[in-house]
Amino acid sequence: MALYAELHRHLGGSVVPRVLWRYFERHATDKVSKFADYQQFEEFYTKKRDTLDEYLELHTLVESVQTIETLPYFIYRLLRGAYIFENLAYLELRYTPYLRTPEHLSQSERIDKMAEIVQIVGEASQIAEYPIVTSQILCMHSRLPYEVNKAIVDLAAQNRRFVCAVDVAGGDSYYKERLDEWVKLYEYALSVGLNTTGHLYETTAGCYPELIPYLMRIGHGIQIPLLHPELLKDLAQRNQCLEICPTTYLKTGTLEDIRQLKVVFDRCFEAGVDIAICTDNAGLHNVRLPFEYENLLTHNIISFQQLQACQDAAFRHAFAWPYGQRPASLLDGLLNPQPAKVFAL
Repeated sequence: MALYAELHRHLGGSVVPRVLWRYFERHATDKVSKFADYQQFEEFYTKKRDTLDEYLELHTLVESVQTIETLPYFIYRLLRGAYIFENLAYLELRYTPYLRTPEHLSQSERIDKMAEIVQIVGEASQIAEYPIVTSQILCMHSRLPYEVNKAIVDLAAQNRRFVCAVDVAGGDSYYKERLDEWVKLYEYALSVGLNTTGHLYETTAGCYPELIPYLMRIGHGIQIPLLHPELLKDLAQRNQCLEICPTTYLKTGTLEDIRQLKVVFDRCFEAGVDIAICTDNAGLHNVRLPFEYENLLTHNIISFQQLQACQDAAFRHAFAWPYGQRPASLLDGLLNPQPAKVFAL
């Protein structure tokens, strides 16, 4: 069995179109009433968007139905598919807990509700029949106020059992006006011992060198090797890993052709910068993790040796992988664990 570690997958974008369609048919027909049939819905849900902002709007469609009551439903189906069809041994699931709380509540009430969301996601992810090692990354959000984002960091620090890191998401072009806030929040996260990653250098509008030193991993980061290769030496020295999500850049219009990623991989390998290949939003793309690897191979972007290096890098940079190395098989890893590495859990 080939084993994979997935370091960058969003809870909102993880729901495959068929599962979402069936849920809407049974519980929220108003969400799909404008579609003639499933095929039309799938085409809408997975089609290429013109911009990252347009692409991110799709998350709101799923977030609106991922509630306290329904999260176990979606997570069970996510883990079932990840285990059976993707051979995932490890999964970090990221999301903004505030956006899963009832909108009619006040801000302070929604902040208080976030702990319940983390607990539900954590408990729902413990499925004996699909023994994937899971952890959560809590996402601060570029559209949320400082008070909410600070509460998300506090919540992560208080829930080490289920949470392995914090992130910032919501479109990297919006960080600029509040850059001091993000630095302050990341400084705080590191001061309380949290692991850190962040959506950065995904687009040409999201290049902020001020934030790089605060991140243990960089979500996407493709514009570093493409436009700012002089930064790669420092990334290698800090042992920072890029979370590359190939299909995303085609779906968001960030890249026109997947073969543009060859420069990204070539320059990172040459500089000694690790890359973890990820899906980002496997449901929105209808592309599972093994096929991300396969697409890179078939387009001659990476070699089989580089594929193995990326697989190993994903386990090596996993924030909560408890065994210290990629196991020969899932059974071996689960039944014969090695001495644990030191993580924030």
